[in-house]
Amino acid sequence: MNPLLKGKHIVLGISGGIAVYKAVELLRRLSDQEAQVAVIMTRNAQRFVAPLTFQALTPYGVYTDLFDAYRPGAMDHIQVAGWADLIVLAPATANSIAKAAHGLADDLLSTVLLACPAPKLFCPAMNVRMFENSILQANLQILRENKSHVLDPSSGLLACGQEGAGRLPETELIIEEILRLLSPQDLAGEEVLVTAGCTREGIDPVRFISNPSTGKMGFSLAQVARRRGAKVTLITGPTPLEPGPGISIIRVTSALEMEKEVLRLFPKATIVIKSAAVSDFRPKEYIPQKVKKKDATLQLTLVQNPDILRELGQKKKKQFLVGFAAETRDLLENASQKIKEKNLDMIVANPIGKPDAGFGWDTNQVLFLFPDGKTESLPVMPKEDIAGLIFDNILNRKKKKPGKL
Repeated sequence: MNPLLKGKHIVLGISGGIAVYKAVELLRRLSDQEAQVAVIMTRNAQRFVAPLTFQALTPYGVYTDLFDAYRPGAMDHIQVAGWADLIVLAPATANSIAKAAHGLADDLLSTVLLACPAPKLFCPAMNVRMFENSILQANLQILRENKSHVLDPSSGLLACGQEGAGRLPETELIIEEILRLLSPQDLAGEEVLVTAGCTREGIDPVRFISNPSTGKMGFSLAQVARRRGAKVTLITGPTPLEPGPGISIIRVTSALEMEKEVLRLFPKATIVIKSAAVSDFRPKEYIPQKVKKKDATLQLTLVQNPDILRELGQKKKKQFLVGFAAETRDLLENASQKIKEKNLDMIVANPIGKPDAGFGWDTNQVLFLFPDGKTESLPVMPKEDIAGLIFDNILNRKKKKPGKL
């Protein structure tokens, strides 16, 4: 459960389009995260999915008519507008976008939009020709200029049979944008560089030396930084993970490739977090043809890879530099030595081999260490939560006050 959503008052506005059925899953996902979601459906939305479907998923009300909202025990449109921490229109049709852009208020949804001071997120879904129409695009620009937020639709095969932009974004993307809007923007102005995952050091075309890192910690760091307003670049080794929207990603394979990209981007960064598990060694020679096991006994001579973190510690000026230490023993001693030797501002140490912690898990158990000798030990928790605490500590150390939404 994401603490950003727990207890938040979200109004889910649903206007009439074929994508209405996708709003059912969005409501379920938000409710599972313990968000308090009230639903407002336009008359046309009810022609695609009955209000009863949404009523089964939320106890906070499904509102369908401006005047029916005055029934005993219900909130009227002004109460709904004042109750909301965020309004999400998904799907947002061309008609609902036009009303919102020009301040029309002829039904419950458009009235609440006009009366509500909370942030608003529009998720357009419509035919590609409608979406590309210059009038629709001008209306979206009006919304943006009035501090509303627009999540661009996805592209693909549409219900009408045409292809192009107009699909309602996937539920994951909508929720990620909701999390961004609910997050404090205390990293605004920061340029965050994160490394993630393993590296692979080639032996021959089909074999390599590597480690079990999946990149989950680094991807969580990048995602949390972006939510909190930072400009984020993620350099990652091989992983099937995909970054969230708004994150610039550079994919590399070897330690030498990662070193090149990190050193190229380091001068512009203000916060650098090296969470990648970089291979310490690589084969001295790469064998260009596959070694057949019937032909030879394979013997490797290994050489050390460059210590990227040490290089950064020597070069840093304005940057806040964070390293990671994964240890099988003497965790505190080894991490304390590493933070001094590599001139780090913070190190995140975690034990290897414990259940629910380390490589591949969605959770971890870590210890924060700082150059002044202070430490902070955390229990097992989701890596996304750890990422948030890492940035909290960075901001405290940089003596920045948390910003407000």
